[in-house]
Amino acid sequence: MDQRTDSAPKAVGRQGYMSKNRLAVSLLFLMNGFVTGSWAPKIPEFKERLGIGESVLGLLILGFGIGSLVLMPIAGGFIARLGSQKVVKVTAIILSPLLLLLTLLPNLWTAALGMFLLGGFVGAMDVAMNANAVEVEKSMRRAIMSSCHAYWSLGGLIGAGIGGFLMARFGVLPHAIVVTCLCLAILAVAWPMILADRPHPAATREKLRLPMTPLPWLIGIMALFSMVPEGAVLDWGALYLKDELGASVELSGFGFAAFSATMAAMRFAGDHVRDRLGATLTLRICTVTALAGMVLAGLAPNAVLAILGFALAGIGISNMVPIAFSAAGNMPGLQPGIGLSVATTMGYSGMLFAPSLIGFIAEHSGFAIIFACVPVLFIVVLLLSHHAVHADHSKG
Repeated sequence: MDQRTDSAPKAVGRQGYMSKNRLAVSLLFLMNGFVTGSWAPKIPEFKERLGIGESVLGLLILGFGIGSLVLMPIAGGFIARLGSQKVVKVTAIILSPLLLLLTLLPNLWTAALGMFLLGGFVGAMDVAMNANAVEVEKSMRRAIMSSCHAYWSLGGLIGAGIGGFLMARFGVLPHAIVVTCLCLAILAVAWPMILADRPHPAATREKLRLPMTPLPWLIGIMALFSMVPEGAVLDWGALYLKDELGASVELSGFGFAAFSATMAAMRFAGDHVRDRLGATLTLRICTVTALAGMVLAGLAPNAVLAILGFALAGIGISNMVPIAFSAAGNMPGLQPGIGLSVATTMGYSGMLFAPSLIGFIAEHSGFAIIFACVPVLFIVVLLLSHHAVHADHSKG
């Protein structure tokens, strides 16, 4: 039955490369990445303003992660009942001013609430825009997910790249105001073009059934260990460059910017590379590249070499997670929604929660040793990389 329904859309001609619906969802990914990237260079200032150490900052970042994991399934429930269009619009509106709110909060406790809300609505919008991208894929008869994530990385690049510059030149509050205004402008352009989709109430029931076979959990580990380093660079890269390698506020933002730039470029090319080399070989090449980049960043004697290491890591990590997610959605004998829910939950948990643990460790060891040791996780990905063969089933 599944084969008949899957094959039916293929008989219909595919739409052009960039429809209005695709442009809209790409802009939503761009906006979400822009907010996340704008947060990265703000972390050192946030820490200094509140007068806290790495361990307390780690707890606040943990609050960011808890917010995401609390609101992500809630968003999924609303998507099932209302459709992704309505949910993505509401979450995007609420997310837009949250960085400005975080800038105005006066003390630790209100900052903790602000971090919870920021993480919550970044995550909730992430679920909604990915769901909308799936619907756009179906309507276009064309794969677009990799390029959507590339737009997220591009947004992260822009946010991190201009964040340090704006804060150094104009101050923290003007930077937050600019971020808010740009988010609202992007949303205004995308708003009338966002695809209106129908609710899928059956999806919530399907996701409650956890698989009993080990394969989806092994692929989930691949996603988890691929995303932990990404969270480490996002939350601690700027602080590492500034505090341990003597980078200026302006330069410290370029660690995540370089990481996002190379990640975005490689995600735009990722589908073509995977078509030529296959998912397994592509994953192995990417993993080795990411390992080398993170080791270089951790052992770098100065900020410039560390930024180069982050850029190299971005090249590698760029397609590790998309391949893992694709494999999770194409496992034999398992509904795509079930495998994908396991992989995404495990993956995003690593990106959201591991940085808080890193903060506790860094207060005693420093960040250099952490960035040099995190690549051990990539060795596990290499050992599990043969499971990436399932990602190629999506082309069948």
